[in-house]
Amino acid sequence: MNVNVEALLREALAPVDPPSRLTEQLELRLTSLTELAQEELEGWELSTMRDPRNWVRPVLAAGVAVSAGSALVALRVRGRHRARVEESSTLLEFAERTLQDIAEETRRVLPDR
Repeated sequence: MNVNVEALLREALAPVDPPSRLTEQLELRLTSLTELAQEELEGWELSTMRDPRNWVRPVLAAGVAVSAGSALVALRVRGRHRARVEESSTLLEFAERTLQDIAEETRRVLPDR
């Protein structure tokens, strides 16, 4: 019995793109979580900070906002990866476009103040 382990591993570990519907659902959920966490932080008053028992909700809201917001930025930037590769002629140009895309998406996710 002659088994080609390398070919089996290559086949088993081949990258699989998720369905576009899954990506859209994930983006909607992350957007919703980010907005809800930002609303929670906006509704919170500094005068309640004197009592440490009141710190739990804003700390959790900040954690959710940062986590979901970061994941949302990463998801959107990753979604445009192929377009940036095709538009870029050098690795430096690709890195610059990626950083610009990250900055643009971060501005979209952060609330206007």
